[in-house]
Amino acid sequence: MNFEDNADACVKRRLTLPGSRPATTRNAMTTELSIIIPTLNAAAFLPATLAALGNDCEIIVVDGGSTDGTSERAAASGVRVLTAPRGRGTQIAAGIAAATHPWLLLLHADTRLAPNWREAAHDNPARAGYFRFVLDTSDPRARRLERLVAWRSRVLGLPYGDQGLLIHRDLLHAVGGMKPLPLMEDVDLVRRLGRDRLTALPADAVTSARKWETGGYLRRSARNLFCLTLWFAGMGPEKIMRIYG
Repeated sequence: MNFEDNADACVKRRLTLPGSRPATTRNAMTTELSIIIPTLNAAAFLPATLAALGNDCEIIVVDGGSTDGTSERAAASGVRVLTAPRGRGTQIAAGIAAATHPWLLLLHADTRLAPNWREAAHDNPARAGYFRFVLDTSDPRARRLERLVAWRSRVLGLPYGDQGLLIHRDLLHAVGGMKPLPLMEDVDLVRRLGRDRLTALPADAVTSARKWETGGYLRRSARNLFCLTLWFAGMGPEKIMRIYG
């Protein structure tokens, strides 16, 4: 039995009873869900992200040393705020450790989920779900990029962190947990999950286009692809981070 088969079997043994079904989506999305948001100088985007989530889930913001009042804004909104060493993987791991519910939603601070995100969310504990990548601009280049991301996610099984990841704690544990990486933590996790344990969720994850507008669509996409290639070639995330910026 290979690693993926073993992980699947582990999750099914722990979560599935004969003749039973998991909790309904809405119940899982309200009483059984912890949302974890790593932040670093995200004060300009975080309020909109939090507002889109509502107030019926446990929300944990894990700050990596912001200097723009991010933590204060998060605390003012009533969510739980933690601090952790800078690095998305490290911050997310800290949030997971503090979370109290079995379902986890890993979400970037500049990504707003569409109003129907609860209805779109799946309730299969043996699979992880990701949302549809959308940029908050009418630029035609954004639509082309969105189509490329949809293809990459569907065919290559490589959704990125700006699409969110809805995953049951037991499945996360079965594939080795969240690694405390400063970069590429999303790629590392979905690669361990494998394409067959990923499912597209029919709701938008609207992400700020600021980075593409300031860095250039072609230039930023090429840089992301270069960093991904270096990762697959075995380069450490610390070195890649110096390239990524």
